[in-house]
Amino acid sequence: MSSVKFDKAKNWFQKLRDLLVKSLEEIDKGNFIVTEWNHRAEGGGKMSKLKGTVIEKGGVNISSVAGKFDKEMIRIIPGTENNSSYKATGISVVLHPHSPHIPSMHFNTRYLQTEQEWFGGGMDITPCIPFEDEKNYHYSLEKICNQFNKSYYKKYKKWCDEYFYLPHRNESRGIGGIFFDYLHSDDWVSDFEFVQSVGNFFHRYAVDSIINLKDKEWTDHEKDLQLVKRSRYAEFNLLHDKGTRFGLETGGNIDAILMSMPPLAKWE
Repeated sequence: MSSVKFDKAKNWFQKLRDLLVKSLEEIDKGNFIVTEWNHRAEGGGKMSKLKGTVIEKGGVNISSVAGKFDKEMIRIIPGTENNSSYKATGISVVLHPHSPHIPSMHFNTRYLQTEQEWFGGGMDITPCIPFEDEKNYHYSLEKICNQFNKSYYKKYKKWCDEYFYLPHRNESRGIGGIFFDYLHSDDWVSDFEFVQSVGNFFHRYAVDSIINLKDKEWTDHEKDLQLVKRSRYAEFNLLHDKGTRFGLETGGNIDAILMSMPPLAKWE
């Protein structure tokens, strides 16, 4: 396991975390509540939670942990057949705004080392009412992907659409984005630059969207639609999300893992 690569990824996740926290605190005129936690084996993380006047509930979490996978996870995780040791570092962000005009937004990236190594992650957004910027949002992600590989956008958009899908309801969680895993080309630097580009785009896009839409008035009906859509968000995270399972299976902080859950939801 390369400590140099691991430290580079870890440090960048920390830097992005600090930028996001600073930007969101400036918008919301409030402060994140920061909680540090220790992993049961080695390492730990920092959970930062915001409950404000613009962001009803937001979380920006980072972690860097190490340990050994149990038998159930060895069957799933590449590079653990001969050695179950792992190191993992990453950032996870979820924003649930008060305004139904602002989509719930999710971003995460992670870097894992076993006897193999790879990046994973992506971003997606979940509007509850028609979102005027949808076309530009997807076009912007396509431009980023094309800078690194012309096949990325089509492949990662499809992966996102299929991943963030609720089969029991026959509907998507939101309008998608990109999702990738096991990203390990022959060029680690390029892979890392791609991850950074997606993270920097999420930072810019989230901040611009919140600023542009936070003062737009909404109706009770639109707020009701938001609460119903949030129920789908909750169902997906509890039933299908691999990150939730990974965190729980490897002894992560439960509050940080379930940070993605919306503060309020409604089932019809």
